[in-house]
Amino acid sequence: MKDTIYSINGPVVKVAKTESFKMMEMVYVGKAGLIGEVIAVSEEATTIQVYENTTGLSVGEPVEGSGSPLSVTLGPGIMQNIFDGIERPLHDMERQSGAFIATGLHVPALDEKRLWDATITVKVGDALSGGDVIATCQETPVILHKSMVPPTLSGTVTWIAENGEYNIKQPIVRLKDAKNIEHELCLAHEWPIKMPRPVRRRESIAKPLVTGQRVIDTLFPIAKGGTAAIPGGFGTGKTMTQHQLAKWSDADIVVYVGCGERGNEMTQVLEEFGELVDPKSGRLMTDRTVLIANTSNMPVAAREASIYTGATLAEYYRDMGYNVEMLADSTSRWAEALREISGRLEEMPAEEGFPAYLPSRLAGFYERAGTTENLNGSSGSVSLIGAVSPQGSDFSEPVTQNTKRFVRCFLALDKSLAYARHYPAINWNLSYSEYYEDLDPYYIEHVGADWPELRGRLLGLLNEETSLQEIVKLIGTDVLPDSQKLTLEVARVVRAGFLQQNAYHKDDTFVPLEKQLLMMRTILYLYDKTQKLVADGVVVSDLQSSGLFERIIKIKYDVPNDQLERFDDYREDIDETCKKLLDKHHSVNVQA
Repeated sequence: MKDTIYSINGPVVKVAKTESFKMMEMVYVGKAGLIGEVIAVSEEATTIQVYENTTGLSVGEPVEGSGSPLSVTLGPGIMQNIFDGIERPLHDMERQSGAFIATGLHVPALDEKRLWDATITVKVGDALSGGDVIATCQETPVILHKSMVPPTLSGTVTWIAENGEYNIKQPIVRLKDAKNIEHELCLAHEWPIKMPRPVRRRESIAKPLVTGQRVIDTLFPIAKGGTAAIPGGFGTGKTMTQHQLAKWSDADIVVYVGCGERGNEMTQVLEEFGELVDPKSGRLMTDRTVLIANTSNMPVAAREASIYTGATLAEYYRDMGYNVEMLADSTSRWAEALREISGRLEEMPAEEGFPAYLPSRLAGFYERAGTTENLNGSSGSVSLIGAVSPQGSDFSEPVTQNTKRFVRCFLALDKSLAYARHYPAINWNLSYSEYYEDLDPYYIEHVGADWPELRGRLLGLLNEETSLQEIVKLIGTDVLPDSQKLTLEVARVVRAGFLQQNAYHKDDTFVPLEKQLLMMRTILYLYDKTQKLVADGVVVSDLQSSGLFERIIKIKYDVPNDQLERFDDYREDIDETCKKLLDKHHSVNVQA
């Protein structure tokens, strides 16, 4: 007797009194064969969440099991592709069904006809285990794809194909396991999306993810293999900040997951990445980018799957020895999908209607980040950066608060900064990074021994400015002593000349660490010299009228990234200006 649908509630479908299905099994629902996943099993009913639109589905239609969990295909052809939340290629689906995705459309995740020029890297008699590389092929001009033994398999090579062109379904190696069962290995294999890929061991974090964004690299660094959250209300620049990280960070591969975002934003991402030239290789950015588009008008259950799909693709390339950056935009939409499905399952709601297991799901997702020694001995990393969209910019809501528990870098976007055209609109009072101790040895060795000290002084200046601004609001600046007026002025230089960055200026959109260090040194040299002037009696208004502060602010534009020797000129300018002001002050005193 066939298993049939008993009830339908949006994406939640139930099959009554059956023992055919297992937890987490992928199933095909209805006559159209919609893709679904078993999420609850009991004597009375099996509950399935469907990852496609259930409109038109009716009671009595058949449900068939696949015998395996919801998995993605891992092999050459992932790069340069655009997938939906369950790894169906959108370009191929568009050719079959037009601009809108038809239900029950079964399209292979990767092109099964395309031939890849494979080089076999093993020989007959080799003992292989999970993760060992069996073949390589040039997936894109900048990415060498390494096909590996599935992590759960090991054995001895009994046959290998000759080097040449193969599709992802053709066997290239035969492996006999300990039970004398022979397995045929191809360029691709499958892996369940909700099961993290195993590694040999986790390594300690030691290198920064260099983004070229000064406020991040200097004040709130993200580590390679680290986790970060970018919370912010509507219009604060979450998506633009993630675009900058995708374009300019020094990750080898970028996995961008548009999870429940507006279609026009995803269209902008797709168009930009299609045209953007990679500063590393001089080729198109798409050569090292995977895009997963699951917009707000797509089925809500697939939104939940999309970040797991992205994490699995990221782990696959990590296993090849690459540093991968995964951007999820946004985890709030993913949490809303959890809430909707939980409501349809009639589960007991927790805070603000979110399910009680929201924290554990967030923890499970961010736990997939890390720097690792892989099963094949290579080292790689997955850095997870999730945007959070709290309603009304309320950072006390559950998704933001629970995300803070599991990430070590928190880049809080501020509506008032965004409206003041200060980008990136990262609030230095609300943001933090817990990677200082891990990354400072790298900065000291590779950038400058004074990096941690300079960063601490900048943060101290900004904190002091915040305290002084409270006084200024009450009684104005006129009553402040000149030493405090100077602190406010130099803090303005830090904000406008260092933290604020222009994404459309060729020398300011990406700033190397060496230039960031020299900018910090110059600003703090200015502060030290002017402090001495003020102590000698020079008034801050004279310093302001000299134009010195404005010239230092413009360093970010006036000093090209490849002409850092010009910073010496600014130090001389500070010395000359300060000397003139001091001489003028002394001459006025003598005349008086």
